[in-house]
Amino acid sequence: MAELFIPDEPILGVTVILSAILILVLVLPFKVRIVEENLEVFFFIMGLGGVITIFYYGILPSTESLLNLFVKALKTPLAITHLGPVPIGIVQAVVFFGLIFYFFHRQIYSLLAAAMGRLGIPVFAFIFTFVLGLISSVISVIVTAVILAEIAAALNISRERKVKYVVYASFAVGIGAALTPLGEPLSTIAISKLNAHFTYLIDILGVYVVPGIAVSAAAAALSLRGEVYREGLVKFVYEETINDILLRGFRVFLFVAALELLGASFTPMVKWYFAQLPPWALYWINTISAVVDNATLTAAEIGPFLTEEQIRSALMSLLISGGMLIPGNIPNIVAAGRLRITMSEWARVGVPFGIVLLMAYFIVIEVLGIHITLSL
Repeated sequence: MAELFIPDEPILGVTVILSAILILVLVLPFKVRIVEENLEVFFFIMGLGGVITIFYYGILPSTESLLNLFVKALKTPLAITHLGPVPIGIVQAVVFFGLIFYFFHRQIYSLLAAAMGRLGIPVFAFIFTFVLGLISSVISVIVTAVILAEIAAALNISRERKVKYVVYASFAVGIGAALTPLGEPLSTIAISKLNAHFTYLIDILGVYVVPGIAVSAAAAALSLRGEVYREGLVKFVYEETINDILLRGFRVFLFVAALELLGASFTPMVKWYFAQLPPWALYWINTISAVVDNATLTAAEIGPFLTEEQIRSALMSLLISGGMLIPGNIPNIVAAGRLRITMSEWARVGVPFGIVLLMAYFIVIEVLGIHITLSL
């Protein structure tokens, strides 16, 4: 995070302007079509507005610190970690695995069809969904969501069952993507804002995330019970082009850079207001992630002023609530767009399942106070 000078007492002008920016971010994507279709550009403009605000009021204390913040925002999507001297980021992961699927999709479909025939549909659905949930934190939630959407599109089953499977599987993928900063913008921004090491989220969330993936995968498998493998069950349909993959990589780059700017600009609000809330309050407040992309809320809320308990409660609520409605998380948006799933169709499955998960995790984390941290 860029060097910030944040006074102990709130500055009224900063609070008013940043609150207005937050309201615009939460409302305009649902009200203005051009904003909905160009979210990355809109978020980047809002991020610029927030950064200009904290620079004007002296929280970003110098031109040098302003420049450093912009450089960091441009680097974050490209260099989450390094493999030797080679930087690895969410953009490279999206493009690389997108190209793998582009060139080898027919072979992938053939392997999946063979696995379905050997294991049976429900068992295959559980294993496939569970594995997707785990690897989404490595190959990125966007690539995983594309794979999930394309496989679901290729299944010749009833629409009702397909919708149920996709919703439950999207929960697994969305929850699992939080384990590393390669997984999704939420984890990328969280690690960046906390200036934490690569495995930090695995350390504090891993023991909670893996059971969530398993439960979601089990629900996905149950939604397909009774299905029997047959000829024509898998239809080899693929519509991606290389230009689509490269464009998706650019949009991810712009989106993560925008969230980095938003995250920096909202850091004063985190110190002044969110850091004062108990973990249980953060947990339930963040259920608005059902209608707001959870990476946006991460950028607004997460900061070094929060305790580990607050961070855990906030992030788990964001991850679960993000699966309840289409706007809440990237895999929902990708899958719903590919399969033309409506908001009401998604809500009929996602809201009840999300409420059950929220209650279960609230009891474990907040009521029973079970806080387990791994050490990798």
